[in-house]
Amino acid sequence: MLPVLLEQLLALSVGFVDKWLAGNLFSGAEPLAAVGLVAYCLAFLPVLFTLPTAAVTALVARHVGAGEPIAARRALAQCGLVAIAPTIAMAVLAAVWGSRLVESLGLPPESSLLAERYLAIVLPALPAMAVIWVGVAALRGAGDMVAGLVSMSVVNVVNAAASFALATGAGGLPRLGWEGLAWGTLAGYCCGAVCVVAIFVRNARGLRPNVADWIPDPAWQRRIVRVGVPAGVDAAANAACHLTFLSIVNRLGNVDAAAHAVAVTIESLAFLPGSAFQVAAATLAGQALGARDERRARNGVWLAAGAAALLMGLAGAAFFRFAAPLSAWFAGGGAGPEVADRAASLVRIVAFAQPSLALLMVLSGGLRGGGATRPPLIVNFLGLVAIRLPLAVLLACHEIELPWGFGVLAGMGLGARGAWLAMAADLTARGLAMAAIVARPGWTRVRV
Repeated sequence: MLPVLLEQLLALSVGFVDKWLAGNLFSGAEPLAAVGLVAYCLAFLPVLFTLPTAAVTALVARHVGAGEPIAARRALAQCGLVAIAPTIAMAVLAAVWGSRLVESLGLPPESSLLAERYLAIVLPALPAMAVIWVGVAALRGAGDMVAGLVSMSVVNVVNAAASFALATGAGGLPRLGWEGLAWGTLAGYCCGAVCVVAIFVRNARGLRPNVADWIPDPAWQRRIVRVGVPAGVDAAANAACHLTFLSIVNRLGNVDAAAHAVAVTIESLAFLPGSAFQVAAATLAGQALGARDERRARNGVWLAAGAAALLMGLAGAAFFRFAAPLSAWFAGGGAGPEVADRAASLVRIVAFAQPSLALLMVLSGGLRGGGATRPPLIVNFLGLVAIRLPLAVLLACHEIELPWGFGVLAGMGLGARGAWLAMAADLTARGLAMAAIVARPGWTRVRV
């Protein structure tokens, strides 16, 4: 568990570095609002590879649990082939519609322009990101939790050092300002990919594929699609809904957008135990079901979920108590006290939803690790579309223009606070729904 926890901390630190630098090296709310949008985009880039990563974790775990290393190695290679298509598709999409997509997320023009300049530099690292995510997912399925820690250590150290040096001109390097943050992030991901390739060259966990493993195999591709498509659709729908939620907040102005960026960064600290136990639940469920031990799979998932709920509940209490100093530290002197005060109020709202978020994260991971990828898709889609988005619009906005000329509906006008109240309600509902699904035995009998 500790390696995964540290890995998640380092993964979050990539965004922490950029947000702290944006809040402290640059003046005004615009850079912090822009880096908040960028952080959302980078956080959702893994969505492109959810199909192969979900499949490779479940399939490798099943075959390792069943004592079939050749099949586990084959699963890795075939999932790697599947990851090529979204890499190409995203590169084309970014080249053709990148600017319009950023503008559609609702930031004022000056902040949108900063975000566009950042993403134009970072997106060429997509192949490196694919190598990291698919490779680490396979190693997790095999029970290796250290590989992700090593690769994310490289990503974060390079990102932090290069971003600061290139933004400020330290060490005799050119002073690139805002673009320096992006070049540092690009360098970090490229070095992390080299690290993952080196791990497989050393044949970690016996997963280094042979040449024959890379030949496309229709039977394997069908298995990957059957396991991965629901998870991929789930992740894509989640990304679309979260970006829609972000656009609601962004349209409230730079101060609310910057406060949202700071609050999301602080809240993501609570994701650490949730993410770590999510990985553990997926691996335990997959390997136990590979060994045909349904009882061990269920007990492992519930144990992980209970531990995560306890730790994230404690994190929520800490957020409520220390929201103000944490927000002030991230906002810095450049963004202003108004951003810090508003961010602190958002953090206090979501503090109460942390135990439910823990159940949502860990139980979803257990289901996906066991190959039951459809229930999380249904719960997440309904929660976001039926609860979070409509409630966010109603609570955040003063007026809501109804479609097709049906008039204007009066909203609560609570701004970003209203949007975060909707988020807390959604997380609570989805966490309880996921617990009800895992309490039923059918998910342990899904064929993969």
